[in-house]
Amino acid sequence: MSHQFGHVEHVTVHFDDLDAMGILHNARYAVLLERALTPYWTERGIAFSAGRHSAPDVFHAVREFAITYHAPVTGVGALAVHFWLEHLGTSSARYAFEFRSPDGRTRYADGTRSIVRLDPATLRPTAWTEAARAVATTLLRPAALPA
Repeated sequence: MSHQFGHVEHVTVHFDDLDAMGILHNARYAVLLERALTPYWTERGIAFSAGRHSAPDVFHAVREFAITYHAPVTGVGALAVHFWLEHLGTSSARYAFEFRSPDGRTRYADGTRSIVRLDPATLRPTAWTEAARAVATTLLRPAALPA
């Protein structure tokens, strides 16, 4: 599956991610999205490791998470998470994402996740660093391309 924008990361659904009906529990999608985003940023030098931030931009909070479910994930195995940025502000960013089958044919869910970078001392919004902005711009969806 090829994409003109964003990034696709594969994550694994484990048995304990399933609900009593054997379907991926709705609350696990946020965790699986985090598991897709983390390696992308880590490979680009912006990470949280050994109790320390490698860059101040790691200190951010989720402001909003919205998801729409289209088809149930009915078991364990790989999922493809396609994510990109719809917006990059001074101190905020809004991801869009899709959960798909590894071959891309089935769309299980899609949504958005907004984050705000915080100053650790004041817990108030603060600007992204130039290093984080450089990485983030590679995730921006060009306005002319449909999602």
